[in-house]
Amino acid sequence: MTSLSVEMLAADAVEPITSAGNAQLGIAVLAGIAVIVLLITKLKMHAFLALTIGTVALGSFAGANPAKTITSFTTGLGSTVASVGVLIALGAILGKLLADSGGADQIVDTILAKASGRAMPWAMVLIASIIGLPLFFEVGIVLMIPVVLLVAKRGNYSLMRIGIPALAGLSVMHGLIPPHPGPLVAIDALGANLGVTLALGVLVAIPTVIIAGPVFSRYAARWVDIEAPEKMIPQRPSEELDRRPSFGATLATILLPVVLMLVKALVDIVVDDPENHVQRVTDVIGSPLIALLAAVLVGMFTLGRAAGFTKGRLAGTVEKSLAPIAGILLIVGAGGGFKQTLIDAGVGQMILDFSENWSIPALLLGWLIAVAIRLATGSATVATISAAGLVAPLAADMSTSHAALLVLAVGAGSLFFSHVNDAGFWLVKEYFGMDVPQTIKTWSVMETIISVVSLAFILLLSLVL
Repeated sequence: MTSLSVEMLAADAVEPITSAGNAQLGIAVLAGIAVIVLLITKLKMHAFLALTIGTVALGSFAGANPAKTITSFTTGLGSTVASVGVLIALGAILGKLLADSGGADQIVDTILAKASGRAMPWAMVLIASIIGLPLFFEVGIVLMIPVVLLVAKRGNYSLMRIGIPALAGLSVMHGLIPPHPGPLVAIDALGANLGVTLALGVLVAIPTVIIAGPVFSRYAARWVDIEAPEKMIPQRPSEELDRRPSFGATLATILLPVVLMLVKALVDIVVDDPENHVQRVTDVIGSPLIALLAAVLVGMFTLGRAAGFTKGRLAGTVEKSLAPIAGILLIVGAGGGFKQTLIDAGVGQMILDFSENWSIPALLLGWLIAVAIRLATGSATVATISAAGLVAPLAADMSTSHAALLVLAVGAGSLFFSHVNDAGFWLVKEYFGMDVPQTIKTWSVMETIISVVSLAFILLLSLVL
């Protein structure tokens, strides 16, 4: 997905919206980000409003024409929602079908029936990674928590031994693997190839999720030894259903868009001829829009109809899936507007100028910027979008594989040390019945491990590719 390639962005911003020097621009960026951070953390303002106000502040501090700042923001917002919004919506529909039909429960029960004892943490990380592919992180947590609590209680396991692998699987998918919003926007901003990014993301995700999940859970269980809180075990969706989809059909539906996108990437590498009929076909069916749309249409039969849904209930499921993502779409769109304002102000070129003297590798720079914004705002999505906008010029001369690795580096940085300004922190704390220090020793440390370990594997891949 490269409709907003770096070249196109540069073409849209031939004349910067401000004539400010690098020093003033640098101060303007820090001030703009500081405004966003203060509004989100101190005033508890919604990230959409904070990003919008922060963009205006950035333009003002940079001495830009207010009208041009607003134009840059609205252009970036519109193009981001146009390119990513439909994909987020399709992902939400697929996730809702998966949850309501009992397909997610079917995967969980099937894998748990095969696992026991020492294999259970590995089963949990596998379940979470599969379920986390098409689902937003928050939806995945809500879906997985009942399973985690039930398994911990019935099997008499430490809650951390079971919970940490599940959280690691969901978090890694959220930060590194499209079609999650953060990676999709970063791919768009950096002009990276989606298929290559997906393939390399999976390559990085596997060892990362093993280290941050089953391996780290051993230590987390020693540090925080707690039992599953009874009051937090809710009813599972499939308990209300007469029947539910089969394991094979559910798994095939979830993996369909991933397979289609990977086939496209493989054919692009092997054939490498835009006029070739096979490549033209795979370019269409492997595009994110068609791949996710195909999965949704297939899911209506393999998930919805298999669970006995009527046409009316299917329509209702689709409708209910779209309402919760309104906030996500607005945040992603506003982040795109902030990113475009950064680019049009010439901040990307400023980063490019500075980085030549810093001798910091582009991958590490992208990671560090994302870490700083993540720590400040608490939002992985905001961190990914903002950092991708700042380092976009660095990707202009990169190879396909290195542009994809830069996307992953930014995504990895966006997961660093979740703390009290992150909604996910409080979600995990409340569901697991922990206090703040316990949540930091488990969840926050796990997020940091994911961020650092994935960066290490990304840097290793950059030496090989």
